[in-house]
Amino acid sequence: MNNNKICNPKTETPAGVNMNEKDYLTCLLTCLKDMEKNYTIAMTEASNESLYKSYSSIFQELSNLQRETYELMFKNGWYSLEQAETTKIEEKYQTLSQEYQDLGIE
Repeated sequence: MNNNKICNPKTETPAGVNMNEKDYLTCLLTCLKDMEKNYTIAMTEASNESLYKSYSSIFQELSNLQRETYELMFKNGWYSLEQAETTKIEEKYQTLSQEYQDLGIE
């Protein structure tokens, strides 16, 4: 097992062509992430305050549901994270800093 992995013990699911709980949650999580992105765009393009507030309220509900779904998947060991090495974080920071400088953003 990779020492950089952050995860819980995996809950076993039935194999085969039929969808199981993990498959359904994976589809749900993907859908919720896409919906959040689309609502973010809708909020920035809302034509009036009332519409913005409606989109914002729905976005918050989606965001909460997405988080709950992620936490359930993580708890069951179906979603894992990888701890980044300090050097990778430093490299990414340097890359982003250079890109900001190139754009004239500081």
